[in-house]
Amino acid sequence: MCFGLVCLEDRALTFAHSSQTIGRMKLDIDFVRAQFPAFSEPSLQGQAFFENAGGSYPCRQVVDRLTRFYRERKVQPYAPFEASRLGGEEMDEARERLAQIMGVDTDEISFGPSTTQNVYVLAHAFADWLSAGDAIVVSNQDHEANAGAWRRLAERGVEVREWQLDPETGHLNIDDLNNLLPGAKLLCFPHCSNVVGEINDVAAITAKAHASGTYVCVDGVSYAPHGLPNVKQLGADIYMFSAYKTYGPHQGIMVVRRALGEQLPNQAHHFNAGALYKRFTPAGPDHAQVAASAGMADYIDDIARHHGVTGSPETRAQGVHDLMRAHEIEALQPLLDYVAAKNSVRLLGPHQAENRAPTVALELAGSGEEAAKALAQNGIMAGGGDFYAVRPLTAMGVDPKKGVLRLSFVHYTTAQEVDQLIAALDHVL
Repeated sequence: MCFGLVCLEDRALTFAHSSQTIGRMKLDIDFVRAQFPAFSEPSLQGQAFFENAGGSYPCRQVVDRLTRFYRERKVQPYAPFEASRLGGEEMDEARERLAQIMGVDTDEISFGPSTTQNVYVLAHAFADWLSAGDAIVVSNQDHEANAGAWRRLAERGVEVREWQLDPETGHLNIDDLNNLLPGAKLLCFPHCSNVVGEINDVAAITAKAHASGTYVCVDGVSYAPHGLPNVKQLGADIYMFSAYKTYGPHQGIMVVRRALGEQLPNQAHHFNAGALYKRFTPAGPDHAQVAASAGMADYIDDIARHHGVTGSPETRAQGVHDLMRAHEIEALQPLLDYVAAKNSVRLLGPHQAENRAPTVALELAGSGEEAAKALAQNGIMAGGGDFYAVRPLTAMGVDPKKGVLRLSFVHYTTAQEVDQLIAALDHVL
């Protein structure tokens, strides 16, 4: 079964290592969990965390870098004195290493306070670049952060076309773009929805859009926590995700490829117009959190080293991505099988773990929030509500006021925690 960047035939994994083939390899979950301070925190013992789509635990590497910056580097960076010089170098390191992982140039990565804010700024740039009568395409599978700012371009005379999901399955049919793309300047869609969970074929969708002369903006907020993507291979012109959902600090990270970024109007101070990574950052960056983002790269490298994955940063990251996804698929399928067998529960999105992220939204007879409260009494940390996904929920016939129960995890979740969740669901449902 193929999804995103890789194809998995089963729940084990095969990938290249030093020009040789490593056999079937599994993620060392004990090593992984040792990298996260939360799992040794006494106040969290006995509780299983299933609201990762709202924000993951930060890894030790990020926490350590953030602490060091506040203790030793909390000065204005890039000055000639030592603390300032080192602070600036750490910020540059974060950008450089994340760019290597995602296969893009260092100056094609921008940091901002959140993905929502990054989209807002970017939409303002497009508002000045587009002309009245120009068309863009957005989906109704999106989280509002990637949809709302683009839709408001209609107020500037831009034609906004909607790529509609299937109301039963939540699926986005690529063939529906045949009537939407002609003449469109931009296509915006999610790598995967934060309630549907299906992993969209970004590479195929992007190729189709580019064939029509359409630029592509991908919201990767709900996908990146499951393995940082190779943006170069995906082909997207813009790719955005949130570091705080990807074991990092509260930053929005945005890739804008050069060919598009240098066409768009500068949104920063006029003297920063010549720096691509500053063009879409109107305010000064959060120095400490940008620097701490290098801890995400440290974490990926530590996982790669422990599992014997070598090669370039891009290759190592791909190997870690595949390890994470294989573990998630194995842990997810029992949960999907359990909820699919419940007549009183509607599972949104695919029933097979290979096609989806481990973000599982359930429509219940009652309130999703009330179900989450009941689960909390059984040691399960989960969420209930609309999760800013009012458009996709409405399109699928779910009352946003009632909302859904959302159960979301990442690669550090164990099979035992999934069993704990299923047992709690059996009690609550």
